[in-house]
Formats: sequence, C-alpha cells, structure tokens
Amino acid sequence: MKGKAKRRVAPTHPGRLYQAYYCEENVWQLCRQGQDIPGARTAVFISNALGSCPMWHQRAGRGRPVVWDYHVVLLSHPPFQIWDLDTTLGMPVPALDYLRHSFREEVPAPYLPSFRLVDADVFLASFASDREHMRAPDGRYREQPPSWPPIGSGPSNLMRFVDMQQPFLGEVLTLREFVSRVGGEI
Repeated sequence: MKGKAKRRVAPTHPGRLYQAYYCEENVWQLCRQGQDIPGARTAVFISNALGSCPMWHQRAGRGRPVVWDYHVVLLSHPPFQIWDLDTTLGMPVPALDYLRHSFREEVPAPYLPSFRLVDADVFLASFASDREHMRAPDGRYREQPPSWPPIGSGPSNLMRFVDMQQPFLGEVLTLREFVSRVGGEI
C-alpha cells in the first residue's frame, strides 16, 4: 500500500499488530492472531487495473480521500463485517456501511475498485512478501517497515494478489458484486 498520502499514522487499535502502509501484513496478522474475530474470515484485496483506487474515511487522508495503489482488509461473517486498521469508520464495521462510505460509485469507471476475496487460511498459507515494493531505488524503505520479519518464504507474490486482471487465488468481484455478496445494494 504505497498510496499517495505520506502522513505518519499512529496505531489506534491496542493489542493488534499494526504498521502504517503495510495493510497486507496487518491483515495477515489479523488472520493469524484474530481468534477473537467471529465466524469465517476472508482477506480482501482492493485495487483496479490502474492501481489508483480512491478511498474515503482512511486515517491517512485526514478527512479527504486517499488514492491507494491497493488496500487490504479483513471480511468476517456472519454477520458481514470489515476489519480495517486504517479506517476512521471504526472496527469492525458492518460491511455494507464500510463499502458505502469508503467507495463512491460516481468516480470514473477506471477508478472503481475490484475486490479479490481469499479465504484466510489460504492467505496465511500462501502469502509471501519481501517488502521490495516499499523500497526506493536507493534501497531505503519509503515507509518504516514492521517490527516483525517479512512474511512467507520464497518469492514475493503480493502483486499477484493485487492484480485483478490475472487469475490467481480467490475470487475477484466488482463493487456492485461485492455489495450484493454482503447483502445489499448501492
């Protein structure tokens, strides 16, 4: 989650492992340590073909939308709830409320989000990130990395999860399809 917002964001969820700008690792940790999260759990990757996805109610935006290249949240169900350590909407928040407040259907079509839903157990077993996507050309980190070691072994597959055009693990849905999946309409 490189994003275009470059503000320091303090953690607001005591007891949860968190590092700003590393949403995929935050959600991996939620999947791993979220025994208190009820029901089935699904990692949800959010992006689009442009890698420019506007989102509202993100702490990094400080009241304005943030354009992320991708974002990752956790969906639990039943009932359908979103766990997003970076939202200002609270946590967890009913999935329909989250989707209706975080995304705007009136944005130009190329900027509408797509969602890759991956079962938490599959995500835990298959995800690998060497954090290279967060390094500047000179090798320094663009944003402070997490205190825990990089996740997974083998080559990084983060961008395969983020790529909504190519087949990979999980299922890819449009905004309307995802809203419908969690029981609502836009």
